[in-house]
Amino acid sequence: MNIKQFVKQHRADWQQLEQLVTALHKKRVAITGAKIDHFYHLYQKAAQNLSYSQTYFPNEEVTLYLNGLVAKSHNLLYKDQVSSMKQIGHFLSTTFIRLFLEQWKTIVIAMILFTIGALGSFFSVMNDPLHMYAILPAEMAQGVNPDQLGSGDGQVYSSIMSASIMTNNIQVAILAFAGGVTFGLLTVYVLIYNGILVGALAALFWHHGKTYEFWAYIVPHGMIELTAIFIAGGAGLLMGYKLFVPGAFSRGYQLKTQAKRSVQLLLGTIPLFVIAGLIEGFITPAAISLEAKYTVAFLTVIGLILYILIGKSLLSKKQAI
Repeated sequence: MNIKQFVKQHRADWQQLEQLVTALHKKRVAITGAKIDHFYHLYQKAAQNLSYSQTYFPNEEVTLYLNGLVAKSHNLLYKDQVSSMKQIGHFLSTTFIRLFLEQWKTIVIAMILFTIGALGSFFSVMNDPLHMYAILPAEMAQGVNPDQLGSGDGQVYSSIMSASIMTNNIQVAILAFAGGVTFGLLTVYVLIYNGILVGALAALFWHHGKTYEFWAYIVPHGMIELTAIFIAGGAGLLMGYKLFVPGAFSRGYQLKTQAKRSVQLLLGTIPLFVIAGLIEGFITPAAISLEAKYTVAFLTVIGLILYILIGKSLLSKKQAI
């Protein structure tokens, strides 16, 4: 194939790619997914053409032209990746905070439901320790030994434990969120049940005089972890409420609308679960003092408060513009 045949065969594709590069630069909002896929296909073909041209026509103008075209296309793709990272940052700093502030009532309700379960089981086991076997799953009730708390510090394979904990907690959050489609009934159950587990364990350690030690192993990761679960639970409750009381709209419309908002709330909890899992895997079982563990808990609370306050401030500034 000579250079004229080469140019004639591929010129139309190069022109289309040029047009798409211009469109993506100037009219990004109007670009559809199909056009972006077409852009990527044309970019790959142009890159192959450049490789061929560099081999057979290294000193021709077409090689310089293709080199510039492929470079512009590549830079646009790289810019899209940066833009995606900016979108993630915008979501966590603005969108998630806005949804959190708008739906804070259902998040508080989720916390109250958890607390009801925790207090109920705590007083039940406090009055009679044998109630623990009726409340807790058999494996958990038989496997808990308050006298061995802290005996394995520093001996846990932290990376595996952290990954396992993160997976489990995210599953609980997804279940609490997905329970919204049952008009929130499953969400209510998940929140109360998890509260019951924590309350029963707290009462068991109280009977053994190890309340201080017990909470030292719970609150470092628990403050972030429970906050994330309450947010996910609040998202499920919101969806369930809108299905139960759809108002002037159909339940199908409410499900579609509220599910989108609730999914965004759920996605915003994933970084919280990651942080909680890392703390629970690496810091909670570490051979450090109980006071140090409480210090970590205090810092996580301060971090959460600052995150919300800073996010609220940024949101207010953007809304004022």
